[in-house]
Amino acid sequence: MAKLYFYYSSMNAGKSTTLLQADFNYRERGMQTMLWTALLDDREDAGWINSRIGLKKKAHLFDNATDMLVAISGEHEAATLDCVLIDEAQFLTKDQVFQLALVADQLRIPVLAYGLRTDFQAALFPGSAQLLAIADELVELKAVCECGSKSTMNMRVDEEGNPVLAGQQTAIGGNELYVALCRKHFMEKLNG
Repeated sequence: MAKLYFYYSSMNAGKSTTLLQADFNYRERGMQTMLWTALLDDREDAGWINSRIGLKKKAHLFDNATDMLVAISGEHEAATLDCVLIDEAQFLTKDQVFQLALVADQLRIPVLAYGLRTDFQAALFPGSAQLLAIADELVELKAVCECGSKSTMNMRVDEEGNPVLAGQQTAIGGNELYVALCRKHFMEKLNG
């Protein structure tokens, strides 16, 4: 039985690196994969899955209108897929998560989704919430806070490194915009 997996963490835990390693492992064994990332991420190299350690790979793009089941089914008919890997899975819609469950259940293709659990206000992203609710396997990837503890929170910061307390749920950026912290330090900085 194929499964729907959700690999989640705060920022800087190596989600994209882990995804690219899994893709490499499948391909090294002669298997076919299909990679996806969010169209919303419009930074340099849009349409690529990029890791902070320099690995990268071209990927299909999804947005809220993408029917994941239809797109993956079409690819699977053309060349049998052995695994589907999704980066930035927090940006999936609830319906897309259910479509990915059908990919695992009906097409019998494992789906490995990687994403953030929460936003800068400690709220679940819609895609992450649905993945946490229905994924067959949940895997937490670990990142490290400045104190050495496990980081579980994503703090958005301004140019001076001060916490940003309000704004849209999504602002695309990396280390210049976000800091991964443990809950204790996240709360201290918010209330600081």
